[in-house]
Amino acid sequence: MNILLTGGAGFIGRWVAKKLLNDGHAVWILDDLSNGREANLEELQSHPGLRSFIHGSILDEPLLDTLFTQHSFNICYHLGASINVQDSIDDPRTTFNNDTVGTFYIMEQCRKHNAKVVFMSTCMVYDRCTEEGGIAEHHPIKPASPYAGSKIAAENIVLSYYYAYGLPAVVIRPFNTYGPYQKTGGEGGVVAIFLKNKVNGQGVKIYGDGTQTRDLLYVEDCANFVVQAGYSDAVNGHIVNAGLGRDISINELAGLIMEDQSRIEHVEHIHPQSEIAKLLCDSSKANRLLGWAPQVTLEEGIRRTEDWIRTTNLI
Repeated sequence: MNILLTGGAGFIGRWVAKKLLNDGHAVWILDDLSNGREANLEELQSHPGLRSFIHGSILDEPLLDTLFTQHSFNICYHLGASINVQDSIDDPRTTFNNDTVGTFYIMEQCRKHNAKVVFMSTCMVYDRCTEEGGIAEHHPIKPASPYAGSKIAAENIVLSYYYAYGLPAVVIRPFNTYGPYQKTGGEGGVVAIFLKNKVNGQGVKIYGDGTQTRDLLYVEDCANFVVQAGYSDAVNGHIVNAGLGRDISINELAGLIMEDQSRIEHVEHIHPQSEIAKLLCDSSKANRLLGWAPQVTLEEGIRRTEDWIRTTNLI
């Protein structure tokens, strides 16, 4: 197939690109490099299936029109977005434009050219976990930041095109993803930040009391989920979660990684109003509709990520 991947130079995007290329597709990557890095794609540059890397924005409608008209995409995996919660609080306009308006522009092209859409949302749209089995797709949402609000708005736009036009589309909500190629600064990089500090002989800082939990999904498991959502008609019109199905507190995570409690410090939370106290994923829908299940344990994923950090200068 001919596939457009937005945000393909990002952390998850480069793993999605690798999977799509290994599956034999022709892939065009569009990324404005606000979060992504061309260095993430170095391993893939010689792959014959990688047709082009376009340094451009999803807000550039003429560019989108040219790409869709020239290449007749079968699927658009739409991962391009502003992803930092604190940035969205400080500058909500940029996040809304990138995450909501940009998604609308993508949807218009996909409608015009009848391309399936796989829209990458986030677990940050959810309220805290209250069920023992974890958060399923019907769980209440709580837009506790402009980032979450922009993603919810974009989700609704995506699903409206499925209902109004019959356009094949799916909304996916991966939980906290980690692994090689994740930045050690910014939002969502807690595993990478902790590991980098460990490797450098530094301590780690925990925002708040550290009792908040995360469901940590290894990036290759996440990429496999993302790609499979594009291949399957069974998920069209659906919202689908993916996570490990095990949560861990930030305190426990720091202890697991650092192995030295004296190097762990608690500091004031930078955005306590947007903190989700408990995140635990129920992936049973992904398993039922896609046959997907995570393959990498937290301990193994942390080991792989630490090995990568120790052998690379890309962080």
